[in-house]
Amino acid sequence: MKVSIVGCTHAGTFSAMNILKEHPDWEVSVFERNDNLSFLSCGIALWVSDRVSDPNKMFYASPEALTDMSAHMYMQHDVTDIDFDNKKLSVKNLANGDTFSQTYDKLVITTGSAPIIPPIPGIDSDRVMLCKNWTNANELKENAKDIKSAIVIGAGYIGAELAEGYATLGKETTLIDALPDVLAKNLDPNMSAVAEKDYVDNGVTLGLSEKVESFEETDHSVIVKTDKNTYEADIAVMCVGFRPNTKMFADKFETLPNGALVVDKYMHTSIPNVYSAGDAASVHYNPTGDNQYIPLATNSVRQGILVGKNIEKDTAEYMGTQASSAVELFGRTYAASGLTKVHADALGKNIAEVSLEDNYRPEFMLSTTPVLMNLVWDPETRVVLGGALTSKYDVSQSANLLSLAIQKKVTIDELSMVDFLFQPNFDKPVNYVSALAGAAVEKADSAINE
Repeated sequence: MKVSIVGCTHAGTFSAMNILKEHPDWEVSVFERNDNLSFLSCGIALWVSDRVSDPNKMFYASPEALTDMSAHMYMQHDVTDIDFDNKKLSVKNLANGDTFSQTYDKLVITTGSAPIIPPIPGIDSDRVMLCKNWTNANELKENAKDIKSAIVIGAGYIGAELAEGYATLGKETTLIDALPDVLAKNLDPNMSAVAEKDYVDNGVTLGLSEKVESFEETDHSVIVKTDKNTYEADIAVMCVGFRPNTKMFADKFETLPNGALVVDKYMHTSIPNVYSAGDAASVHYNPTGDNQYIPLATNSVRQGILVGKNIEKDTAEYMGTQASSAVELFGRTYAASGLTKVHADALGKNIAEVSLEDNYRPEFMLSTTPVLMNLVWDPETRVVLGGALTSKYDVSQSANLLSLAIQKKVTIDELSMVDFLFQPNFDKPVNYVSALAGAAVEKADSAINE
């Protein structure tokens, strides 16, 4: 059996490893434009701000490792066309310009995502940079030594982390976003407000609810003009999101509106014998029960594993995702899974929600720290649909607990009575997640009795 894999970052890497694990005698060819694979781009901001021990450890696999597993690796090779009817790829060697074609029996499209680059005047300036791949990471790391100021555009996780990183390095930092809140797509306003105060307290200028209209390069800086203000810095970094890298062939498939390939629970696309995974593909979002585009490495890895399990026959179903995520900014953890109230409102979904702040462990301890928490649930079934937490205490693993609760359709009543441990070093007799669920139960019962 001949399998061709187009693109090899997270989903492609795990697809290749697991196909060869399941079928070591198959002929697996991997085509990748870059000279590296498996780069953990989520670590770029940490590396730029001197919080990575060794950048080489930001790669968890290599072309050599896949070659050792018997994969045929075509690094720095671009697939320029795919003939789906005749199962044939057209390929260009980017190193020497040579071209050739290759047939396949099964095809895996893991072309990933590309940064969104809006058609803003001046955006092609050398002082306007990106934060996506290993090349971008090296550029940002190198100029961090010399710059005194930076403007980060986009206050999602990547932009928020990068702006925090520059601030911790002592750079004059500005964070701009067209939305009204930092991390507006990940958190509700009460938690965004906490993050925004930390940015301001650490000297970061916030330009929220501002749309960038132009860039102007000078001899020593870049001027960023928004619809409300003008900012100037040594560099600007675009972090406004990603789009699926499927433009070349998206019209051949069933896709989401943005071009992400729709896949079923076994990772099949709408074309027979063609699979997809990762940032090129859709995911099944459990809180809403539909297909969405959520480009996260965790989704890519799990979908890549499933490609390997299902490449010969359908054996393992995709369990879907809650889009669980976390970030640390200025020593504070933000962790979330599933729906926020803002997201639910945008989707027109009827939900109930509650917010609670509680210390994570007893007040008789020499120290304790408050945890601000939100919980979202279905008011009809009382099933948990989402939650988020923020604290100076590390609450990140609690988002994983909420993720499991959403995936298994746990109700607020059940979550409030889970058998959590109690030990004063770690929590209260009523664990803070139980307390949050208990507040939800109380609010839900009150609504019934009104």
